Amino acid sequence: MRLFSYLVYLVRLLFYTGLLTVGLIAAASCLMVFHISRDLPKLPSPLSRIIETPQSLIYAADGQVLIALGEKTSVSLDMVSPDFLNAIVATEDHMFFEHHGVNKLRTFKALYINLFEQGRIQGASTITQQLAKNLFFSFEKTWQRKFKEMLVAFQIEQANTKEQILEAYINQIHFGAGAQGIERAARMYFDKPAQDLTLAEAALLAGLPKSPTQYNPFQHYDKALARRRVVLNRMVAAGFITADEAAGIDAIRPELHDGRKDARTGSYFLDALIQILVKMYGEDVVYHGGIKVYSTMDSRRQADAGNAVMEGMDRLDELMGLDTGGEEKPQAALVAIDTASGAVKAMVGGRDYYASEFNRAVNSKRQAGSGFKPFLYYAAFRDGKLNPASVFQDRPVAIPIKGAPDWYPQNFEKEFRGPMILKQALINSVNTIAAQLVADVGSAAVVDVAKACGVKSPLKSVYSVALGTSEVSVMDMAAGFSTLASLGICHEPFLFWRVEDARGRVLFEHIVKDRRVLDPATAFQVVDMMEGVVDAGSGRGVRSLGFNRPAAGKTGTTDNYNDAWFTGFTPSLCVSVWTGYDKKKKLKDKNRRGITGGRGAVPIWTDFMIRAMKGEPERDFLIPSDIRYEIVGKTTGCLAASRQNTAEETDSPQPVADDGSRTIRVALKKGQDPCRGLQETIE
Repeated sequence: MRLFSYLVYLVRLLFYTGLLTVGLIAAASCLMVFHISRDLPKLPSPLSRIIETPQSLIYAADGQVLIALGEKTSVSLDMVSPDFLNAIVATEDHMFFEHHGVNKLRTFKALYINLFEQGRIQGASTITQQLAKNLFFSFEKTWQRKFKEMLVAFQIEQANTKEQILEAYINQIHFGAGAQGIERAARMYFDKPAQDLTLAEAALLAGLPKSPTQYNPFQHYDKALARRRVVLNRMVAAGFITADEAAGIDAIRPELHDGRKDARTGSYFLDALIQILVKMYGEDVVYHGGIKVYSTMDSRRQADAGNAVMEGMDRLDELMGLDTGGEEKPQAALVAIDTASGAVKAMVGGRDYYASEFNRAVNSKRQAGSGFKPFLYYAAFRDGKLNPASVFQDRPVAIPIKGAPDWYPQNFEKEFRGPMILKQALINSVNTIAAQLVADVGSAAVVDVAKACGVKSPLKSVYSVALGTSEVSVMDMAAGFSTLASLGICHEPFLFWRVEDARGRVLFEHIVKDRRVLDPATAFQVVDMMEGVVDAGSGRGVRSLGFNRPAAGKTGTTDNYNDAWFTGFTPSLCVSVWTGYDKKKKLKDKNRRGITGGRGAVPIWTDFMIRAMKGEPERDFLIPSDIRYEIVGKTTGCLAASRQNTAEETDSPQPVADDGSRTIRVALKKGQDPCRGLQETIE
């Protein structure tokens, strides 16, 4: 009997404890819901106003509005093809007409991932929940945000019919190419109203919201069709069409509307900026989140860059004897970076945006040729054993390669000039001396310097990297040389300063951070040598074409004349220009001679810089305190006779004129002495 009493007591205890536990959980849940729901956004009435967020705006650096994104055209359900309505429901939320705002199965799956897979926030959004996002002005993916969306979805379902919810939804979807809402998408892609869409067209459009950029049929038609196949299969599963109908539609390739010029940004700069924004915030936020983006673009310099490229390519066409017919023409790209911050002031990705939207400034990678040599020279000077006055022999050399045949580098002019100092070797762009240097310091050192300066493209650690055989982007070269221009301060290139949400709250702000990656005195020695390239070397066209400000740079021409570069800078602005064919075809003039960076890219660079620097105060490159100038023999590296006499009479350096033929001025660091004899690194 006592045992029975104990059992009864235990059962009662467990029962009441269970009720208490359930009660506590329920109470805690109610408190959490009450707490979270206190700041839920107010539901608009009518529901169609849920998409009345302001347009997203992108501004230039001077405050001018460059573009407004997310223009809307709303239509009622009876003005939309039933095929599209079926396709979008089957694809986005096949249980739409059965649930009350939340799909329980998908929600439990998402809850499991959020709780047990650290770092992942999984959504289970129904059409109603996706619509609810428009009421929130925070774009963070947190479980609290997801929970609030779920509560708002319940409110929307209670206050509206399914038809009203679906109508609001199809008018707020982003379809890419600047089209928001089904009506604009139908007219954008097929030049017809939404009610006239065929099943083949409707299914294609229904597949775009998942990733409008990736499935953009104007740029990725086959990917868009593959995505449409997924939509058709889901329509079959949902019972909207049969498998035979899906197979028939899958074979149809709908014709796209080609008169869509106004839908594009018209700007390589804006395309690149929007692509970054979409990666950060998603297409929903960018195109209809009402954000404000303050870009780095200088409107005047952007216009100058466009004009310089257009006029420069016309001159290049004439030089090459190209007519105005359908013959393929060479392309060009230009990037201008503020050396003090890394802000991209101008970007041109091709000669005609509307003929080709492909952005060659950031998305194309080409061999830089001798334009890569400044990174080599910094690597050679880094340990202080060599300096601009060190003498090397320009002669045939064979560079041993472990496990491969010897490397026999050739000069561009196919001739050898004998002994010369390293400054003269860079001015003359002597490949045999560059090869001796890279064999001495190692290819890894060159790659290390280029990476430190901001080159992001993959670089092969082989000797020929010093001669620019690895492919890089125009942005890479502008960023890398900008670090040299600032004497070793690296700034990551960026396209916008700040992003604000629809209420003016700052979502992102770029803070300029100076990151020293090079020794300033050594960097100055390389810059001084690059000034020689502009004044007397392969970049001297800069001077003959009328740009007389302090400037430094380096041309680059590949062996096969497929690529012609010039990257140069003043103390405040670094600009890289590339010219060449997309299909890596030889650049040659009417006389069948190859076109170098000096003839192909230098004129565009100079034209832009004359315009871009107009009205700017003239500045010299800052000279580090441990740098001194000496006049030395171009072939001996020894002090000029007049300088030696002066040195005997006084301890203070006296300026000595360069006679222009046998001597040259070099920048030396404290402790570095000229006239140390011929450097023999390769036997």
